[in-house]
Amino acid sequence: MVRFRVLGPLEAVGERGPVDLKGPRHRAVLARLLVANGRVVPVTRLIDDLWDGDAPDGALGAVQTFVGALRKSLEPDRPPRTPSRLLVTVPPGYALRAEDVDARAFEAAIAESARLLADGHPANARTLLDEALALWRGPAYAEFADQPWARGEAARLDELRLLAVERRAEAALALGEAAESVPDLRAHVDAHPLREDGRRLLALALYRTGRQGEALDTLRRSREVLRAELGVDPGHALRRLETDILTHSPDLTPPPPARTTAFIGRTDELAELERAARTGRRLALVSGTAGAGKTALAEELTGRLAAAGWTTAWGTCAEDAPAAWPWTRIAQTLGMEQKSGTRFERHRAIAAALAKVPSPVLLVFDDVHWADEDTLALVTSLSADPDAGRVTIVATYRSTEISAALTEALGRAARTEPTRVYLGGLTEPQVRDLVEAVTDREPTHADVRAIHTRSAGNPFFVRELARLWETDPALSTVPAGVRDVIRHRLAQLTDATRTHLRQASVLGQDVDLDVLVPLAGDEDAVLDSVESALLAGFLVEQDAERLRFTHALVRDTLYDDIPHARRTRWHAAAADVIETVHPDDVETIAHHLLRAGNRATNARTAHYTRAAAERAEHRFAPHQAATLWRETLARSDHDRLRAVTGLVRTLAVTGDLAQARRYRAEAVTEVHGDPVLAARTIGSFDVPAIWTTNDDEALSARLADAAEQALAALPPDHPAERARLLITIAMERRADTGPRGRQAAVEAEAIARDLDDPSLLAMALNGRFLQTYHRAGLAPDRARIGTELLDLATHHGLVTFEVLAHLINLQAATALADLPTADHHATAADALAERHDLPLVGIFTSWYTALRLAVTGQRDKARTAYHTAASRLSGAGMPGLENGILPLALLSLGDLPDADFGPYEPWARPIVLLARGDRTTALQATIPDSPHDLLFEARTCLHAKLAIEANDHPTMARLYDQLLPAAQELAGAGSGLITLGPTTHHLATLATAMGHHKQATNHHHQTQKPPS
Repeated sequence: MVRFRVLGPLEAVGERGPVDLKGPRHRAVLARLLVANGRVVPVTRLIDDLWDGDAPDGALGAVQTFVGALRKSLEPDRPPRTPSRLLVTVPPGYALRAEDVDARAFEAAIAESARLLADGHPANARTLLDEALALWRGPAYAEFADQPWARGEAARLDELRLLAVERRAEAALALGEAAESVPDLRAHVDAHPLREDGRRLLALALYRTGRQGEALDTLRRSREVLRAELGVDPGHALRRLETDILTHSPDLTPPPPARTTAFIGRTDELAELERAARTGRRLALVSGTAGAGKTALAEELTGRLAAAGWTTAWGTCAEDAPAAWPWTRIAQTLGMEQKSGTRFERHRAIAAALAKVPSPVLLVFDDVHWADEDTLALVTSLSADPDAGRVTIVATYRSTEISAALTEALGRAARTEPTRVYLGGLTEPQVRDLVEAVTDREPTHADVRAIHTRSAGNPFFVRELARLWETDPALSTVPAGVRDVIRHRLAQLTDATRTHLRQASVLGQDVDLDVLVPLAGDEDAVLDSVESALLAGFLVEQDAERLRFTHALVRDTLYDDIPHARRTRWHAAAADVIETVHPDDVETIAHHLLRAGNRATNARTAHYTRAAAERAEHRFAPHQAATLWRETLARSDHDRLRAVTGLVRTLAVTGDLAQARRYRAEAVTEVHGDPVLAARTIGSFDVPAIWTTNDDEALSARLADAAEQALAALPPDHPAERARLLITIAMERRADTGPRGRQAAVEAEAIARDLDDPSLLAMALNGRFLQTYHRAGLAPDRARIGTELLDLATHHGLVTFEVLAHLINLQAATALADLPTADHHATAADALAERHDLPLVGIFTSWYTALRLAVTGQRDKARTAYHTAASRLSGAGMPGLENGILPLALLSLGDLPDADFGPYEPWARPIVLLARGDRTTALQATIPDSPHDLLFEARTCLHAKLAIEANDHPTMARLYDQLLPAAQELAGAGSGLITLGPTTHHLATLATAMGHHKQATNHHHQTQKPPS
């Protein structure tokens, strides 16, 4: 998209940077088209403007040359001989279809700021106005401001800029920033001494800062300037302010913010209507589907114009109302007498009566798709009558219910060049605002996305869905009000069209005509139905072969109304058709076969669900893959093992670890006799692991033994299978003290590198990571593994390993007290988890959040965060991590929890007893050496405290040697969960207790303050 800048020298910026706009004439052509604001500029007018009425011979050819050169600059990637989509030829001239123009953004901001101020949001208004004023780089259309064709637009934009300056000051005053506003207002008044509103705001700001004398002097000088320059006295606002200052009126105190209204979105559309009213455009047509918010928009416009001093009147067209009923209501509101006579005479009398109204008039004709011919004739007559005074007419209608009479009226109205506003769907942020306004609850991002998707942003549908969401968060049904509206609209179609739409609903939200036509059986009848549905607004065309339901709720209403017996038969028939016309679309075929019930055989359904599950895994949609693998398993008589292993993988990724372990045990039990099959089954668990303690030790032992047996029987020509078995051994022996796990990891990594298999190498690196805990101080090694794994996973789309790499790097960076790097990886992991719905990731990052608070000395906040993190861990299916970790975390903060420390009991319990004064019991405990895992340093530091208390020099010396390699790390922080502070502190304490004072001094010097 090209961005055009006219608030200063003319510029255009494309995706490649600034656009070369060629010479002065080229730039003038572009500026002239921008001034037209999307309207067509006849080529004769363009020639007159470029040469100021003195065009040379060949001017037409020159203009065509200028346009051709501009098109090449503005759309450099446009294929040859294809029409421009930006600078278009529209007889009798040219138009610029620019979507991003700074002047339009500025105008929209000005209009929106008025709404924000009126609604009591001065802070938002000021922010918006700051951004809008920052768009100005100099005078509007700077190099063309003296040209007759640009002068009016430049002056209009400059007037808006002055209004923005004053409105910004108004917002600042509402925020209580009177003193800060004075300097800018003084400069504004000096530059524009005749603007009374600027002087009023300056005097008010001075008064609110306690400078009453200066405020009155400002008003006195205002009187002098206006009399000297214009020969007039100050207006009412300045005179009233002077009186209020002299009497210290309480009205000068800033009013409290107004309550927020329920009008959501439609900022651009409202600004367009306000601009039409302000510039004297006679007719504005507002269209959209049912529930799009046409009436609400007209009501908001009415309220704003009424507040600005307009006379407003409203007439609604009802389906069964008498002729001219809307005007009858409007005439009653305006107190006008209804004249008799011919239609022409009545219209002339109405125009004359409107011309006598002293203020501008807004007339709203709502729902003119139901209007009678007299009402439509009146609307088109008044819109074209120059004698009706300053009148703006707004007519709203449904774009899907245009009658023949309305079609004719719209044709007549086109001659007056009405303002046209079409209301599409609300954006996701606007849907969020509307849901919060309706329910007074804060929806999640997923809730908003679901409501927006199902409603397509239709405000009526959004409101109904929001009310349903309060009681049915899954939005599993169609709201009754929406269903009734849709059924009413469907009843206006023929029986054949409704049947074809129901068949289309079986195909889903998107409809392929190559499938619908064979399913229905009559191409011409289907095409007739499609045309009717398009006109009625139930379908939209995506291209010549594909359609889409305008709203998911329309599709759901149609689908839910199909009897079950017919629905299953249509699904089965759809699967047959798609199998013929799109045989590679296995996901859609599987979808229809699953819904065909007993109309489809188990074998056929399982064939397609298996293929669809594998594709879902390939594009990393694990939740969908898990569902499809379950369906495959339920229908498979043969090859169940393939379905089980697929289900195991996806369950583990989606967080259902307990089920994954159960199915994995089943798979291992089923393989025997075939070493290659056994190797592939055992090694198919491509699920990353971050924690160094097995959740199920018995299962891990079985898997490791089975892998060793398969490895021994595996033929030598299966290196990939061998690597997977070795990886399994490395992963399942992660907590062993022997060398076998590390040996397996090293060999698996070498094979994976030789095979140049990214997925296999990722798993091998995971295995090696789990084997880097045989001694303390290996955080730098793990950081190197994490860095390589991250690069590998990112380049090859291995999402789960990309997450693992971020978590490994988080742990390593935290151990090395590099919190900024750890923060980066935590944020990246959370983003991936949000994008791919990976619930377990947030457990680890929530524990890191608590750890970070502890590291930076915020113990109270850390305590709360640890409890929160523990609540997320509960029930997550990770007992190897969950058991005893919260009491250990609280102990690291200095608390003495009376709780089960689980596997940490031998090291933690004596510390608690010692702190409570039970030294004898504490020192009687037998303290084992810590397992070599993520919390090795933490347990060893606790052990060191007890050894010092017992004055056990041999143990102190052994623990000192074990901790020394981790001297540059935070003890235990490599877990990403807890820390006992800098390891150097514990080393210094041990050295002191052993009488090694020089080493103790060195360690004290190395101990740094906690990171911030």
